[in-house]
Amino acid sequence: MTNRRKIFLGVAGLYVVILILLAAFVGSSGKNDEFKPQNEFKLVTWIDGPGPLDFNKGVLYLFLATLLTVGSMMYIANRMQARPNMVQTAVEALYALMRDNITRGSMDDKMARKWFPFIGTLFLFIWFNNLIGYLPLPTNSLEKFTVFGVEIPAFAIYAATANVAIPLVLALIVFLSYNIEGIRAKGFVGYLKALVPSGVHGAMAAFIFVLEFMSNIMRLISLSVRLFANILAGHLIILFMSGGLAVLLGATFVGWLTLPLGVILFLFEVGLVATLQAFIFATLAAIYLGGAVAAEH
Repeated sequence: MTNRRKIFLGVAGLYVVILILLAAFVGSSGKNDEFKPQNEFKLVTWIDGPGPLDFNKGVLYLFLATLLTVGSMMYIANRMQARPNMVQTAVEALYALMRDNITRGSMDDKMARKWFPFIGTLFLFIWFNNLIGYLPLPTNSLEKFTVFGVEIPAFAIYAATANVAIPLVLALIVFLSYNIEGIRAKGFVGYLKALVPSGVHGAMAAFIFVLEFMSNIMRLISLSVRLFANILAGHLIILFMSGGLAVLLGATFVGWLTLPLGVILFLFEVGLVATLQAFIFATLAAIYLGGAVAAEH
């Protein structure tokens, strides 16, 4: 047995012993019915606006993501150097990813020049939304703490993309964009005909047309639900693993077991899922745009 394995087994054994001792001496205070995990995602109105234009933490996160998207690109664009520093090098790599891998990889050069600003903005907006969703901010209005007599909302993690309305609106924009582009390129009738592969006729053509038509409608669901479900599930898992499960069960020792897993999941979500979901959404949008004007749909 190697020294590394001995150390690992020793640490794991000590960890288990500590959990057993905590369970024996601390025990459980019973199920906590007051803690409602779903309230972490409840949108409490902060400022009543005209009509539906209320201001809440979801709107705050959208504003933050918008400012980061526009502000970061303007800041970097005004400071480009012939000899790039590390920040500029990273931005140029990100730019190449959006331009070459996502946009040009899914459509011809003419379409890519036209739609790259949209695809790039879409990627960055979703990416920033996902990233700031893992930053603890004082946005939990239902729970507060006092500092020098001032009540401050408790810190919490929340993402605007964890609200299905935001991914759905983005999916609608993509849906309208590629359908309008396809109709503009082929005409309304030609665009509908392009849904059926050439050489298919009769009843089979009608059957495939219905399938392809429904497939286009289902893209709204696939785009929006994929982004929403992944971000929401990630936040819920982090919430439970970092202490929510221990609170629900009223068992302190459970927190010692789940907290390391919560940290690992947090790093996984920030390091991979936030970027991956933005990449997938932007790539599918580019594929749909390219496919809408392609000679063979």
